[in-house]
Amino acid sequence: MLEDIKKTLWATADKLRANMDAAEYKHLVLGLIFVKYISDTFAARTAELEKRLRDPEDAFFYADASDDDIDAELADRDYYTSVNVFWVPEMARWEQIRSMAKSVEIGKYIDSVLALIEGENPRLKGILDKRYARAQLPDGKLGELVDLISTIGFGENPDQARDVLGQVYEYFLGMFASAEGKRGGQFYTPASIVKTLVAVLGPHSGKVYDPCCGSGGMFVQSERFIEAHGGRKGDVSIYGQEANPTTWRLAAMNLALRGIDFNLGREPGDTFTRNQHPDLRADFILANPPFNISDWWHGSLEGDPRWVYGDPPQGNANYAWLQHMLYHLKPSGRAGIVLANGSMSSSQNNEGVIRAAMVEADVVEVMVALPGQLFFNTQIPACLWFLAKQKKRKGEVLFIDARKLGRMISRVQAELDDAAIARIADTVAAWRGEEIPLGPPLSKGEETPAVPPASLPPFAKGGPGGISVYTDIPGFCRSVKLAEIAQHGHVLTPGRYVGAEEVEDNDEAFTEKLQKLTEKLAEQMARGAELDAVIRQKLAGLGYEI
Repeated sequence: MLEDIKKTLWATADKLRANMDAAEYKHLVLGLIFVKYISDTFAARTAELEKRLRDPEDAFFYADASDDDIDAELADRDYYTSVNVFWVPEMARWEQIRSMAKSVEIGKYIDSVLALIEGENPRLKGILDKRYARAQLPDGKLGELVDLISTIGFGENPDQARDVLGQVYEYFLGMFASAEGKRGGQFYTPASIVKTLVAVLGPHSGKVYDPCCGSGGMFVQSERFIEAHGGRKGDVSIYGQEANPTTWRLAAMNLALRGIDFNLGREPGDTFTRNQHPDLRADFILANPPFNISDWWHGSLEGDPRWVYGDPPQGNANYAWLQHMLYHLKPSGRAGIVLANGSMSSSQNNEGVIRAAMVEADVVEVMVALPGQLFFNTQIPACLWFLAKQKKRKGEVLFIDARKLGRMISRVQAELDDAAIARIADTVAAWRGEEIPLGPPLSKGEETPAVPPASLPPFAKGGPGGISVYTDIPGFCRSVKLAEIAQHGHVLTPGRYVGAEEVEDNDEAFTEKLQKLTEKLAEQMARGAELDAVIRQKLAGLGYEI
C-alpha cells in the first residue's frame, strides 16, 4: 500500500515541476514534506494531551479545569519537546498553509512560516530553505504541490508517522537523485551501499562520523542498525560535515525529522580546508566521498598532520579522504569508505607509495569489489575500503569479490539485496572471529536453524548464532598475508587474489558432448525442413506460388 502511495506521490510531484530543474525542485518538495510532518505530529500530540488532561483515570488529568485552563496547559512547550515534537505556532500549522494554497502569495507565506518555525525551535535555526517566493514554478503549481502533500497522512502514532515519513523521504531522495543524473550523487548514496557499510561496521554505540555526509543517509541507516539490534538511538553521537549549503540543510532536516541528535558543524564547509571537527576521534566512520575530485587542493594543506602516510596528489583527493578518515579514527575505531576502483591499483603521483605505506602499517582490513551500475550518478566501478588501526587479524587483508552479487532493479540500475549484504557482512564477521546472528534464537525443543539452510553463509557451522569458522571461497573471498600483497605491488584489487570460482566437475568427455549437440542440431534442422515442406504444400493448395 505504502509503495503505491510513494509512486503516486512521486509521479504527481514530478509532473508538477514542469520544466523546473530537479536539483532546485527537490528542496521545495522535501521542505514541504518536512513542514507537513512536524505539523501533523504536533497536532497528534495536542490531541493526545487534551484527551489525557480530560480523562479522570489518567495521571495527566486536570481536575476542575475550564477550556481556557486546558488551552493554557496545552501551550506548555515542555509537553512537546520532551517527546521530541517540534513546537509549531498556529500560523505555521498545515491547515493554515493549505488555506493559502490558491493565493498568489503562497510562496511568501511558506517562507514566513519557515522563518517562524526556525524562530520557535532553536535546533532548526538556519536549516530550513526559504526559497518558495522565488521558485520558478508556473502559476498555480506551488499551490497544487501543497494540495498534493496534504494527502500524505502521517497518522497519530509517532513511531508510525516517523516510519511513513522516513520511507517517503528516502524514496523521494532516491528518485530526485535519478532525475538529477550526475549531480544527484552529491547528496545521495544508494541505500544498498549504505546498508553494506553499516552491516560490516556494526556501529552499536559511540561516535559516528561522515566527513562528506550528503543528505545524512549513513547516519539514518546507522540508527536503524542500532534499533534493530536492541539498542537505542541515543547510543551514538552523530558528527558530520558537508560543503554544499543546500545539501547541508537537507542532511540536518533529514536527521531532525527522525529525532536524531547531530552535530554537522557550525556551518557548511570544505572538509579539508575548513575542518569542522578537528579534535574528533570517532568510533565509526562511514563515507562516500566524491570520486577522483581534482580541484580539492589548497596551499594551506601543505604539511598537514593528516597526511601520515604521504602527501596526497594535488590532482586527486582519493588518498586525502582515506588519510583524513584514518586521522579522525580512534585507535579502536573502524572506517568504511566508498571509492572508485582506481584507488585500489593506481600508482600515479604518489598514490602507490601511500597505499603501500597504509598496507604495511596494517590499517587496511577488508577490500570489497562492488557490482556495476549501483550509482545514479556515475558508471565508474566502485569498491569499499574498510580500515582499522587495531585489526582482529593482524598481518592479513580480507578480499571479497562481490561483483556478481548485484541484482538489476531497473534497466539501468542494480542493487545489493539483503541476502547479498548479509553474505558480505557474515563473511567479514567470520573472518574477524565475531559472532554471526544466523537467524532468530531457536524455539524450545527446536534442533534445526530457524533460518533456511540456503540462506546461511557457505562457511557457517552449527545452529543460529555463535562463532563461525572462516574459510576462503574461490572466486568470492580470500584472506591474504601482507607479504603476498607486497609481491603484487600493494595492489588491492580483490579479483587479483580470490581466484576463479569453483565449478562442478563434468566427467563427460568434450567429444561426446559435442557429438550429442551435433546430433541434436541435425534433428532440429531435419524437423525444420519437414515443416517448411508442409507450409509450402498448404500455400500451394491455396493458390500461392513460393
